[in-house]
Amino acid sequence: MKKETVYFDRTGPENTKACIEIVQRLVNEGCRCLVVASTTGETGVRFARAVRGKDATVVSVALSSGFREPGRQLLSDEKRAEIESLGGKVCVGSIPTHGLEAAFQEKYQGVYPTQVIAETLWRFGQGVKVACEVVMMACDAGLIPEGEEVLAVGGTMRGADAVLIVKGAASKRFLDLKVLEIVAKPRDG
Repeated sequence: MKKETVYFDRTGPENTKACIEIVQRLVNEGCRCLVVASTTGETGVRFARAVRGKDATVVSVALSSGFREPGRQLLSDEKRAEIESLGGKVCVGSIPTHGLEAAFQEKYQGVYPTQVIAETLWRFGQGVKVACEVVMMACDAGLIPEGEEVLAVGGTMRGADAVLIVKGAASKRFLDLKVLEIVAKPRDG
């Protein structure tokens, strides 16, 4: 098997358009499930628009309420409604590698297994790490099936800069999650 990987010169939202084009091609080739990281909903809307009318499930994954500050949800009601009006699903949840252990790490300055996992995934770039996390979050929420191949899109801060094909798994079964292909990622992070 011979596959192409796209490498971007740098991280960031300027790669979103190219990621959308890659995802459109893969959906046209038969990929039927897309999970995309989208903190505010803007990236989720763009991907839901891009594959609208195709026979594909789109799940936009946002951070849990209170992630940045207590009681604040970064996903707006308007963006959620727009994603859903385009046929997409929305998942709001806790990042598997940034859960309860993060509180202990902050207070006691220790190193915990989920932080080791996050740092290991980060060696491939933040977008790759995020793409793996959002697949687990969507599986945890029951919005995509475990054990099936899905397109996973992550980014560095805003937008999208990584596209993977992942065999999905819930966070409880993290060891079953498999990165099958890295379709696109930045070279510098």
